[in-house]
Amino acid sequence: LLSPLQKWALLALSSCSSLCCLCCLLALLVAIGLTLGTQGRALLGPCSAGSSTLAPVSRECPFDPTRVYVSAPGLGMCP
Repeated sequence: LLSPLQKWALLALSSCSSLCCLCCLLALLVAIGLTLGTQGRALLGPCSAGSSTLAPVSRECPFDPTRVYVSAPGLGMCP
């Protein structure tokens, strides 16, 4: 059995975890809403026309929208 102090600590940690989960969910919903609302143009907003065609990963474009990220387990490389 848990002591009263452990119960309060568990309640506090689970409350913090729930709050963080709620914040992440709200941020995800906002990101999806912005993406659907602007038809994806907001994602490429920081990119200039020249940088996204020649060098997608640069100071002008912080990410490469055409790159597919695959992890090692996804490729079957891990036992």
